[in-house]
Amino acid sequence: MSEMVTVIGAGLAGCEAAWQLAKRGFPVTLWEMKPEKKTPAHHADLFGELVCSNSLRSDQLENAVGLLKEELRRLDSLILRCADEHRVAAGGALAVDRTAFAQAITQTVCSHPNITVKQGEVTALPEEGQVIVATGPLTSDALAEEIEKRFPQGKYLHFYDAAAPLVSFESIDMNSAWFASRYDKGTADYINCPMTQEEYLSFWQELRCAKEAPVHGFEDKNVFEGCMPVEVMARRGEQTLCYGPLKPRGLRDPKTGQEPYAVVQLRRDNAAGSIYNLVGFQTHLTWPEQKRVFSMIPALRQAEFVRYGVMHRNTYLDSPRLLDRYYRVRTQPHLIFAGQITGVEGYVESTASGCLAALELAHRLEGSPPIDFPQETAIGALALYVSNETVEQFQPMNVNFGIMPPLGYRVKGKRNKNAALSQRSLEILGEMGYQEPRKKA
Repeated sequence: MSEMVTVIGAGLAGCEAAWQLAKRGFPVTLWEMKPEKKTPAHHADLFGELVCSNSLRSDQLENAVGLLKEELRRLDSLILRCADEHRVAAGGALAVDRTAFAQAITQTVCSHPNITVKQGEVTALPEEGQVIVATGPLTSDALAEEIEKRFPQGKYLHFYDAAAPLVSFESIDMNSAWFASRYDKGTADYINCPMTQEEYLSFWQELRCAKEAPVHGFEDKNVFEGCMPVEVMARRGEQTLCYGPLKPRGLRDPKTGQEPYAVVQLRRDNAAGSIYNLVGFQTHLTWPEQKRVFSMIPALRQAEFVRYGVMHRNTYLDSPRLLDRYYRVRTQPHLIFAGQITGVEGYVESTASGCLAALELAHRLEGSPPIDFPQETAIGALALYVSNETVEQFQPMNVNFGIMPPLGYRVKGKRNKNAALSQRSLEILGEMGYQEPRKKA
């Protein structure tokens, strides 16, 4: 077990991969360019920094990402352990105090005796040893050029991503808002900011015409649908937002007993509850325009923006042409990619790719048979989607039940069907030896 493994990037995928290998006795060198160098989307020097939302999305087994979380818990995921320990109230979702979460990851990784952390930008891929590239969608220009040289046939793609702004709780007008979760599901964890039809239409008109920050090469068509800027949604039609992030369904204003015309939801961003983020308000408007337009929301007229939204380029590979089901480069199996650079989309999906890549590499270095997570599991389905050569127009993908095989028998109701799909997956993991999920904090 003396072969050194190099992991490049201390984001979610990189830290998960390094941890899984280190706890199995393999020495790991983990490279991270922060604090020496940062991208515009980074704010902290910590590992595992969440640059967009603080939510890891649904924690329910009727949702595919909820299943993926449970699978990762059974695989003793470091990232899920830290998330569970530092979760904040978010109804049926798993949201975290982003600073405490990142601090826990950093401390655990840096204190592991089998992990050597090195700071500095990696500009060339190592030619020897096993290498896991987990540099994320914000891969530095120098390393991106180096990777592109490895795949000169144009197998390198990109799209654009955006982060939502944050506001201080004390600046929110709670006389114009109330705490509740949609359909009263879970606890009342969201601040709901209602808008009348007149208020909404004025807001919508200003939002669709607001000035955007210059982003080189940006076009609406390049935006990933799962992280679409709110102003891009607004340009798609007057009612688009009302069926998206401003959907009022399941939210009754306690003052009127009625559903408002539109509702902006705010979700807690830290454990103290002093900072909230605007759910679904990823944006690349200029900062003055964000202040002007978002302050048209009645409850946010005096809002203090502690961080404005930002737009950045996300880079990813044309993985079906390059990678196998273990995230290895088919023609260079010592070279492995993990995280969003592979085209998996989302925090949990990135973690899952790093976990699977590390588990498979550990088995390979031990001389053991590969771990073939089947398509009936969420972690296996995601890897098989990313490596599916029949996919012609490859786009980043969140985990979903649509990439898993059907049950083969009829189950009444979507939630019941999804629950059955999750049960099937967990039974398979149990048969593979991953029987006991780690208890949540």
